[in-house]
Amino acid sequence: MTAVFLATLAVVAAPVSANGTAERFIGGLADKAIAALTEPDITRDERVSRFRTLLNDHFDVRTIGRWVLGRYWRSATPTEREEYFTLFEDLIVFTYVDRFTKYSGEALAVTGAKDVDEKDTLVFTEITRADAGSAPLRVDWRLRVRDGGYRIVDVMVAGISMGQTQRSEFASVIRTNGGSVEALLVKLRAHPR
Repeated sequence: MTAVFLATLAVVAAPVSANGTAERFIGGLADKAIAALTEPDITRDERVSRFRTLLNDHFDVRTIGRWVLGRYWRSATPTEREEYFTLFEDLIVFTYVDRFTKYSGEALAVTGAKDVDEKDTLVFTEITRADAGSAPLRVDWRLRVRDGGYRIVDVMVAGISMGQTQRSEFASVIRTNGGSVEALLVKLRAHPR
């Protein structure tokens, strides 16, 4: 899974046009992430800072976060919403930043793309693992046009949406606690940093 998140954060800004551009956008992922996040001599704080920058520059974190919160977005207060966005971003950063130290030569290959609608494109990739005996891992990227370029709004690993998985987990926490968004915030506050 390390390779997925290496690729996820290495987006090179590109103008919007045909699928070829979307494919190039995703194709530039791995090199940039590897260069920025796997240097052996950088501190963890620097890795966190670089990761956060790449995440915010190339993912539509607020759109993802709102979608993940689902129907509970409407019941959250404005204060809860803002804290949720901060904690959601922290969850992503602190869950994956240390995985970059385990990079072992995985490679990303773009295998195609298709327009979903006038604003979204899916780009299909395979990640070849360093272990020659392992089958390639299929990773699909949902890109959305934003501000003259692309932003990633979901990643599907082996056909499973990471956004949908997180949405189900968050909804379970909220439902178990009587519909309380505050219960989710308590859990997110306690996540290791």
